Amino acid sequence: MVRFRRPHPEDVEQLLLNAKLRDELEPFFDESLQILDSGRVPIRVENEFLSAILAWERAPVLPLAQWFTPTLNPPRFDQLTADELHEVLWDIIQKLASRRIYLDFTDHLSDVELYCIVVRDILPSQEKMVDLSSHCIYFNCAESEADPDTWLRYYASEEERQGWSEETGQPLPPVERSPFPRKLPGRTV
Repeated sequence: MVRFRRPHPEDVEQLLLNAKLRDELEPFFDESLQILDSGRVPIRVENEFLSAILAWERAPVLPLAQWFTPTLNPPRFDQLTADELHEVLWDIIQKLASRRIYLDFTDHLSDVELYCIVVRDILPSQEKMVDLSSHCIYFNCAESEADPDTWLRYYASEEERQGWSEETGQPLPPVERSPFPRKLPGRTV
């Protein structure tokens, strides 16, 4: 005698949601959906994946400054005192973090230098405004390829330093303490 298991109501809901998500994703169908082998992951996990893809596809591309109401439009750095600049900078950093936008490797930059990078490069950066808790944006303020000296001097591990030296054949700069240590908000794991 064959026994059939009655589907759990939540299973039925998940299957219906899966069909709805797949219908909504039809116009965006590409290899990202082809890699999903239906049946190999729980339907709930598949639905989370499909929801994330749909959110990504529908998200507008906007300058980061426009992700906020009102739009972030900080004053020029030379219009602020040092204390005002510090306060405005940290206000922007906190606002960015509230949208899961984080700054990495900033301890070699003075407040003025970091403020200029944020205002000139980060706030105008065009990004997909995806509102998912798993979606974060990180801005590396000491890129190893663009500025290896800063990376090697302040941030690279000894293993990274040795690997770079072996790869490039160039001498290493001395390791130094970061002149402007900061505890910036970041993703909590």
